[in-house]
Amino acid sequence: MNATATIAPAGPQYMRALQRANEVRLARAELKRRISTGELDIAEVIRECPWEVRNMPVVDLLLSQYRWGGIRCRKLLVSLRMPETKTVGSLTDRQRETLATACAEQAPLAVGR
Repeated sequence: MNATATIAPAGPQYMRALQRANEVRLARAELKRRISTGELDIAEVIRECPWEVRNMPVVDLLLSQYRWGGIRCRKLLVSLRMPETKTVGSLTDRQRETLATACAEQAPLAVGR
C-alpha cells in the first residue's frame, strides 16, 4: 500500500496566520522607514511593486514620505482620479507609471531636511 502523507506546517492555522501577519507588518514598517529617510525612492517602489506593498493602500504608501500628510496625498490622488483605498498591487501599468511620475515630480518639494 502506497500511503503518501502530506506534512502540515507546525502549529495551528491561527498561529501561522499571526506569524505571517507579523512578517508583513515588519517588512512594511522597514520599507516605510527607508522611504521616509530618503534611502528608497517611492517612485521605484510603486513601479516595482514588491510583495510588501501589493495589498497596501496607495495612501498609506504616500503617507510614509517625509512631510507628506493627508491633504497632500488626497490632492495628488484626486488629480490622478484615483481612490485612496486603491491598493498598489491593483494598479494598472498606466496608473502605476502615472503615480510614480507624479511622486517623482513632487519629490523635490518634500525634500528639505
